[in-house]
Amino acid sequence: MRAGLWAEPVTFETLTLGVYRTISSASEAAGILLYHWPTDEGPAFKAAQEICLAALEGKVDPEESRHAFLLAADEAGVFIRD
Repeated sequence: MRAGLWAEPVTFETLTLGVYRTISSASEAAGILLYHWPTDEGPAFKAAQEICLAALEGKVDPEESRHAFLLAADEAGVFIRD
């Protein structure tokens, strides 16, 4: 079972223009932020990393990690598909 499941998935454009990926958990978000994010700086990016990892440890609600991921995407200019 994937840790920190979200109520609603997030579909975003990857580093490859026109290619989208859908994720639905803090675990997936943490992996994206750690290994496949277009930047490695910014306050929302740093916060999202910490919150996703906290969600995996059961310290925060998984929905907080979803919100943090969306804020990091906005900060980095990552397109989120509705």
